[in-house]
Amino acid sequence: MTATLFDFNGVLVDDELVHLAAFADVLAPMGIVLTRERYDERYLAYDDRGCFREVLKDHGRAHNEAAVAALVAAKKPFYKARIETGLRIFPGAAELVARRAKVGPVGIVSGALECEIRFALAAMGVAELVQFIVPAEATTACKPDPEGYFLGIEEARKRGARGPIVVIEDATNGVIAAKAAGLRCVAVTHTYGREALVGAGADAVVDTLDAMTDVLLQGP
Repeated sequence: MTATLFDFNGVLVDDELVHLAAFADVLAPMGIVLTRERYDERYLAYDDRGCFREVLKDHGRAHNEAAVAALVAAKKPFYKARIETGLRIFPGAAELVARRAKVGPVGIVSGALECEIRFALAAMGVAELVQFIVPAEATTACKPDPEGYFLGIEEARKRGARGPIVVIEDATNGVIAAKAAGLRCVAVTHTYGREALVGAGADAVVDTLDAMTDVLLQGP
């Protein structure tokens, strides 16, 4: 069986603007303004912990674990309220998950929180097809650190995957993490351009999820 490890944000759901708005909601009472330009340039690649930590550092604020954890917790209800009315699922996402579930275990390896991932999978109608989730809470370092993908490999093997494992990503840091874990990685240009993804090491790049054929994912 061939296992498939999906990234989440930017691959299955388009919620970066929702995250940006929720970050801004939490930071505004602190007098910190987070613009779209600054977010895209400086913080897009981080998970919640990483984003808040770097924002606090950049503004000369205390950025210890307790301070960061408090902001992560404060963001949850803001994100949830916005996502319940503004979740955008990428075309072909549910169909791709269902197709890959027929050839082996499917897992999610993401810097998103588990509650966010489970909400979206239920909305997509594929929650029962995803056998495991490696969320932000399960790791100590976000991508490009490969920790999450090493955990994903362990989970896939526990569920009977004996053949190759393929990763589906949209971000350069995610591609770097997947390759550092020794995995084939096919990227979609939802967030970064083809040149950047190839430069990060992607084995193949497509513009839409519909273009991810089983032959392409399996590789040579």
